[in-house]
Amino acid sequence: MAALDLEVEQTAATPARRGRLVFRLAIVWIAIIVVAAIAADWLPLGSPSELDLLARRSAPNADHWLGADALGRDLLSRIIFGARISLTVGLLAPLLGIVIGGGLGMLAGYFRGCFQTLVVGGIDVLLAFPPLVLALAITTYLGQSVLNITLTLGILSVPAFTRVARAATLRIAERDFVTAARALGAGHARILVRELLPNVAPPLIAYFLLVVAVIIVIEGALSFLGLGVPPPTPSWGGMIAEGRDSLDTAPSIAFLPAGAMFLTVLAFNMIGDRLRELTDPRSAVL
Repeated sequence: MAALDLEVEQTAATPARRGRLVFRLAIVWIAIIVVAAIAADWLPLGSPSELDLLARRSAPNADHWLGADALGRDLLSRIIFGARISLTVGLLAPLLGIVIGGGLGMLAGYFRGCFQTLVVGGIDVLLAFPPLVLALAITTYLGQSVLNITLTLGILSVPAFTRVARAATLRIAERDFVTAARALGAGHARILVRELLPNVAPPLIAYFLLVVAVIIVIEGALSFLGLGVPPPTPSWGGMIAEGRDSLDTAPSIAFLPAGAMFLTVLAFNMIGDRLRELTDPRSAVL
């Protein structure tokens, strides 16, 4: 009987160990990508826009470790420099969304009444537009630049963060410690900052990482459609688009940046899912 119980415990522990391993591998991958993107100028890499027509569509070699694209540009260099664009947009756009949306959601969930009605109505109007179509329209009107893309995707992420923050605030605002703070004479600002924010922040941060993954994919889609950062600045979506014509002869030109994007998005999703499990209100204990 004891042996059977031990086997059951070991079987139950195996998925948990695998989950921790996947979580650690995801953190390692994100760390590698972030460090490489930040230190790209100091790494022994060639210029991402330097042409080497003699190496067009070449396989990996001593001069081009991952090969070269259709114009002879180094793929490794372009992938690492392209990570700057994806990470910049992928991190700053949700940051804008979490600041604006999180603030609106907390205020709506705390004060309720007419203010909540206005916020929820505005969010519903914004959600009525298809996000990718709206991003295409705004980017086309404002122009193609990292700033415009970041602002556009940041605004589009506001409704999601507003809903998450409002739902968490509605749940937490009825807790005893908030009631006690009111009874002790705490003002609205103190309650929002000292009592609500520390409890609303964990689910928002977990959701932030999931939104980062989505934003990276959307930025890649915009670049693929020619509405992202204009060339010769490398971006993963733009590199995938440039590799379409070489799929028969040199598929790595498209597959390598696609693989980098896939692993990065997967890593952010894994980390976000893990944090969401840790901050799940159903299992949280105050």
